[in-house]
Amino acid sequence: MKWHVLRPLWVAIALVGAIFVARIFLVPDDFGVHGKNFTYGFHRLSNIQEWRDFPVKYQGREACVECHEENVAMLNRASHATVECENCHGPGAGHPDALESLPLNTTRELCLRCHARLELPNTDRGELVGIVDRRHLRQSSRVVFRGKDSTASGWPAPGP
Repeated sequence: MKWHVLRPLWVAIALVGAIFVARIFLVPDDFGVHGKNFTYGFHRLSNIQEWRDFPVKYQGREACVECHEENVAMLNRASHATVECENCHGPGAGHPDALESLPLNTTRELCLRCHARLELPNTDRGELVGIVDRRHLRQSSRVVFRGKDSTASGWPAPGP
């Protein structure tokens, strides 16, 4: 073979060798497959306790119902029944002990995370009702629901 072919070949072989040598020093000894399958069992074994000690930020609706039973009951009857409280209020970790209140985020951008019209295959995301300007009054980047478009429960009426 000629040198114009061999030189890049030797450089490529040296690069692959350098990667394998660097891997020996950079990858922890306990990193590998620790489970029944490759998909979910490939991790660092010593990391399990770190994740157990990691503080939980999102508490779930069950934590909210202890003090806000009426609000959770209203939410369960509304069109947003499948949305967790913390999706709009933020993580409930430390509430009510460390945090006095969890303010409701009513920015249009937050609503558009779900209500933007997205045509995704194999999902029902495109079936979500979009935000219609005639039903939502925009005031300084906030979405404010008009009383005449609300249901008797105080939540916005579903549908266009």
